[in-house]
Amino acid sequence: MVKTTKFDCIIVGVGGQGSIFASRVLGEAAVREGYDVISAETHGMAQRGGTVEVHVRIGSSFGPLIPLRSADALVGIEPAECLRFARYLSPKGTAILNTTPVPAASLDYPVVDNLVKALKHTCERVIAYDAAQLALDAGYPQTLNVVMLGTLSRLLALTTLEDVVAEHVPKKALDANIRAFKLGQRIFDA
Repeated sequence: MVKTTKFDCIIVGVGGQGSIFASRVLGEAAVREGYDVISAETHGMAQRGGTVEVHVRIGSSFGPLIPLRSADALVGIEPAECLRFARYLSPKGTAILNTTPVPAASLDYPVVDNLVKALKHTCERVIAYDAAQLALDAGYPQTLNVVMLGTLSRLLALTTLEDVVAEHVPKKALDANIRAFKLGQRIFDA
């Protein structure tokens, strides 16, 4: 974990996976710790399972969109979407990839191992794991995005991130979300 001074992150998935929630929690934690944060989201047909793309820039004085080949991290809640947006990753960046695809109408879904191999040619570090299973292990399948936030939290020193998660999830799912966050952290530590 490094002291955050500037950090560019793209979070991608499909509608219903919580990409926007994850980006807002990340941004709020950074603001609480005194950083300037700017973000932009694209989610056209997200309610119908379409692509959701969110750029989060911490400590940047430039516009909200991260230039190609310069993101510090790419969080792919959906595997194929992660590869589609890999062009934004810096060669020194980290891709955090959920290996469980969202069932698609197309039967031609790429082999996830091939997606991981392609990502390894794009950036310095790829952390690929079954985040959907960890969300189930946490006791609440909807914590998939929080599992991945837990992993992302190990890349930057935002000490309030877990607290912000706790403040913004439904009370009935609080314990599961905290478990999910910690399970995601353990993936990075492994």
